[in-house]
Amino acid sequence: MKKILVIQSIHEAGIELLKNNSNYEFEVVENVDPEFLKSKIKDCDAASIRTAKLTGDVIEAANNLKIISRHGVGYDNIDLETSKKNNLTLAITATANAVAVSEHVMFMLLNISKRKSMYDNAVKDGKFSDRNKLPKTVELWGKNILIAGFGRIGQSLIKRCLGFEMKVFVYDPFVEKERIEELGGKKVDDLKEAVKTMDVISLHMPLTDKTENLINYDLLKTMKKNCIIINAARGGIIHEEDLDKALNENLIFGAAIDVFKKEPPDNNNPLLKNEKVFLSPHAAAFTDECMTRMGKETIQNLIDFFENKIDQSKIVKL
Repeated sequence: MKKILVIQSIHEAGIELLKNNSNYEFEVVENVDPEFLKSKIKDCDAASIRTAKLTGDVIEAANNLKIISRHGVGYDNIDLETSKKNNLTLAITATANAVAVSEHVMFMLLNISKRKSMYDNAVKDGKFSDRNKLPKTVELWGKNILIAGFGRIGQSLIKRCLGFEMKVFVYDPFVEKERIEELGGKKVDDLKEAVKTMDVISLHMPLTDKTENLINYDLLKTMKKNCIIINAARGGIIHEEDLDKALNENLIFGAAIDVFKKEPPDNNNPLLKNEKVFLSPHAAAFTDECMTRMGKETIQNLIDFFENKIDQSKIVKL
């Protein structure tokens, strides 16, 4: 019987897969203190994890561990070097969250472009007659959007952008031009040049040494003044202080941020008080439907691994 440690709660639909399979025993833990996890993981064959850190020390303490299943698609919370050294398999829920995240991007984009808070507050505050004095909103029709990162989420987002009749450009060195054009986009090879002509930029790339602080003041000041930038990928890709400065200097129109360099963000993070920013608490995937899919896929990846039938597209190359 395989022993599974479920680190942080997942949807009951995922837990049911374990309850209904006599080949597995499991425990769900909410305490993510490293010392506690070391005591719990030492005899486990597999572990699932959401957003907590899985450090090298915890992984080293797991004598029988063979696979880690990440509840999500990012894995910067897992010590990859130690995982590789210990010959572990790392799986992600590759097919679960594309619709939810791409819908959330459109939700944030529309909130900014249509000045949702300002217009909503005007009516609720009894200022309906001030409507002609309010700043105008902008249309998405015909606007240039750059999707930076064209995995499953980017490929889900392009469908929604085309539905609004936007002109879609894609930056992703790892995706062929033919695939991008097949889905209705135009491939760009130079990110720094591409951002100069974009009305919207949506980030969908992992956080790496190359992408950390990729969107900084020097790049922001080359963008159009009506540009809206959206990050529903990973905190740290946008330099947060630089973004705040660019917004305050009216270098771009607005920003939508679902992810932060530090989560939760400190109270003195300037973006929390910037009225040109629309924020959400790393919740782009938090639809009921998506959480159900993610919970099931997280556990199914573990089961499929031990039954030697896991989809290789869900395995991260360490």
